[in-house]
Amino acid sequence: MTKNISKSAIDWAKFVKLVPPEQKVSFFALKAKNDGYLRRVHANPPTLPKINWDEFKKGIPDAALVDKFMSEYNSLKVPYPADTLSAEVDKQWKALQPEIKKYCDDIQAIIMKSKKELKRIHALPKFNEMTMEMYYDMFPDLALDPVNRPTFWPHVPDEQLGYKDPTAKVEH
Repeated sequence: MTKNISKSAIDWAKFVKLVPPEQKVSFFALKAKNDGYLRRVHANPPTLPKINWDEFKKGIPDAALVDKFMSEYNSLKVPYPADTLSAEVDKQWKALQPEIKKYCDDIQAIIMKSKKELKRIHALPKFNEMTMEMYYDMFPDLALDPVNRPTFWPHVPDEQLGYKDPTAKVEH
């Protein structure tokens, strides 16, 4: 005996949009298992089949046995689990809403900052059109300054005179 399920509680169309491309195979395997289970549930009738007890009484000499089976069959109730957790999940979901909103606001601020930075980067001249002087004017702290800050090739900090490794332990 099964309960008729008219509509899935899962919005599969919305769910598939949230699945990353590398997990699509696993998602479709889950969907196939769910569909198979749903087909098996729908293959069974929603109520117990009706039994013609008169036919059994004719064929079995002990009518009391048939009456006992009939009363047992009619009193059979398939237990369905009670939904005790949905209210708790809803309460937790409502408690998480401010945290989710704060996270979304923080992410939106990061997105706006990143868009502003991208706009600034796109406003720069193309790398192959930029001269060393233009680079020095735009990024004075990053550009090579052979007059004020002379360096040795390959112009990286750990190859320069007086370099101290910041990860080295200081001994006293």
